[in-house]
Amino acid sequence: MKALGIVSKSGSKKRPGELKRVWQQNYQLWLIILIPFAWLILFKYWPMYGAQIAFRSYRAIDGVWGSKWVGFANFTKLFRNYMFPRIIKNTLIVSFYQLLVSFPFPIILALALHNSLHSKFKKSVQMITYMPHFISTVVLVGMIMQFANPHVGLINKLIVALGGTAQDFMASRTGFYHMYVWSNVWQNCGWGTIIYLAALSSVNMDLHEAAMIDGAGRFKRMLYIDIPCIIPTAIVLLIMDAGRIMAIGFEKAFLMQNLMNISSSEIISTYAYKVGLAQAAADFSYSTTISLFNSIVNMILIMIVNSIAAKWGETSLW
Repeated sequence: MKALGIVSKSGSKKRPGELKRVWQQNYQLWLIILIPFAWLILFKYWPMYGAQIAFRSYRAIDGVWGSKWVGFANFTKLFRNYMFPRIIKNTLIVSFYQLLVSFPFPIILALALHNSLHSKFKKSVQMITYMPHFISTVVLVGMIMQFANPHVGLINKLIVALGGTAQDFMASRTGFYHMYVWSNVWQNCGWGTIIYLAALSSVNMDLHEAAMIDGAGRFKRMLYIDIPCIIPTAIVLLIMDAGRIMAIGFEKAFLMQNLMNISSSEIISTYAYKVGLAQAAADFSYSTTISLFNSIVNMILIMIVNSIAAKWGETSLW
């Protein structure tokens, strides 16, 4: 804030006349700050006003403040619902499966690209791997359904060619999990390597030169120099991923859902949508309760993982 001229050298506050002059001299900087600040207020803090719907029997005609206050009745209804254990189980299975598989792949790919000796090959692979990130969810699900088709799908054609039996992956419980997670790895692995490549580019080359003088090969230098240098970045990303454990993407799960795999594809976000919007008698209070419960769990998880990271290492979000 000193750079904007708010505080004088002596530490005392500026007088109103001086504040006006400071604004006139630095209004461009204030406008730059105003844009993200306004976005933060409008899209992150202002929607919290509607969170109280979870504690009310909301009716649109009465408005938020006019609706009857019911306390934790909606939460009791959620916890006693026979669907609650299933949607929590499905959400956790997909989330932890996705975290377990998706987290190490960008690191491995970034290390491989960073240590590649051919710059053209490195750039080509990087471009090819991060291009799927820009495919829309609808197109991606359409591709999954085509590839996994039990009759004409490329995956089943390959299985049959190898002597196996064609399977309808989208109709099985475990098939949904695998198709959801591994398609996410294919789509986002290359994009995730960008952060790690940026971290690897900041590694002090003197360390590599000293290791080379001592006779360390490329693999040893990657193992004892590159990996320790990107561990702080990996920990921060892991903490952020832990805060999204319960927040699986709605669009992809909803589009991949069908009557045959609904026992495994019904997660928190799809259930909240069906209860709050898709039904004829939409229950906005119940839907908000589900979303609020989801957010609270995510907040608790990110605090726990951050505390563990701060206790056992030197890297944490706060």
